[in-house]
Amino acid sequence: MKKLFLSLALCGIVQMGFGQVVDKSIDIPDLDKYQTLKCDFHMHTVFSDGLVWPTVRVDEAYSEGLDAIAITEHIEYRPHKKDIQADHNRSYEIMKDYAKNKDVIVIKGSEITRPMAPGHHNAIFLTDSNPLDTKDYKDAFQAAKSQEAFIFWNHPGWDSQQPEETKWWKEHTELYNNGCMQGIEVANGEHYYPEALQWCLDKKLTMIGTSDIHQPIQTNIDFNKGEHRTMTLVFAKERTPEGIREALDNRRTAVFFKDMIIGEEQWLRELFGKSVTIEKINKNEKRVQFVVRNNSDLPFYLKKGEHDANLIYFRTYTIEPKSKHTITVKLGDAGITSGKVNFEVTNMVVKPGKGLDCQFSF
Repeated sequence: MKKLFLSLALCGIVQMGFGQVVDKSIDIPDLDKYQTLKCDFHMHTVFSDGLVWPTVRVDEAYSEGLDAIAITEHIEYRPHKKDIQADHNRSYEIMKDYAKNKDVIVIKGSEITRPMAPGHHNAIFLTDSNPLDTKDYKDAFQAAKSQEAFIFWNHPGWDSQQPEETKWWKEHTELYNNGCMQGIEVANGEHYYPEALQWCLDKKLTMIGTSDIHQPIQTNIDFNKGEHRTMTLVFAKERTPEGIREALDNRRTAVFFKDMIIGEEQWLRELFGKSVTIEKINKNEKRVQFVVRNNSDLPFYLKKGEHDANLIYFRTYTIEPKSKHTITVKLGDAGITSGKVNFEVTNMVVKPGKGLDCQFSF
């Protein structure tokens, strides 16, 4: 009887919210030719300056529905080394073994941690992190390059290293020209760097978004409020390490930061088209109604664009996740039989200060 009473009591506690399970996964559609993979290529554990064991990072990623992660421990900064004595590969080895029973791809990486310039960079798809432990930063980058690593610049606008402005230094030009920089973090944790977005567009670099998480993930992210970690959306031919690498090399990525999707226009246009579909169009001589459905867990914020003055509709709309929405357009001229309704999707950022243009036609 006591056991039964305890079980019922525990059930009541769960129903009251203690231990409540929150669905942390986020539904983002695939593209026609590519799978949309949710990835985080920058995080830490106690093997550098993080506060968790490597297996925790795998469990966090699994519970959030991530497809791939990379633990990127600092090469030069290891405040727990008196307590945890190991080489630079050990956290990956622990994570890799544990992830065999989880549906999460793990990628070996390390963070080259230097003053500005050049600042902090991640090298992922390494085979051995130990050769990156060198006195001269150029030797560390060459060691990563010799292993055909994918190298990206971390938090380029970090106040601690760039307190006045987000600046591209001559050292970055040297790294870029020498094949030691393939991408940049456009967003890191709570910070978005529009300058980095423009550099990616101008220099054909891959856009990266990461959590750079050090604490347990729930310390920074309130999943009960619908928050999510900053991540990279990788548009891959296949859900494998090789598929992810091929997509990174060909710049098929977008950055998922808060309510924003940041990326090249071609990928964002297709992603919006897969997410928001027109179910039907109702039209008479006075108005047109577009019934649209959002198939994703992403919100979309629409702002009226340039348009025919005879097409009268609201300035802004919000299309909520997994919902239906009706956009009503009044026809100022009864003779109108066709037209285009223009919007800017302000939270799909294709360049600094500019959202994705879209049209609904009738």
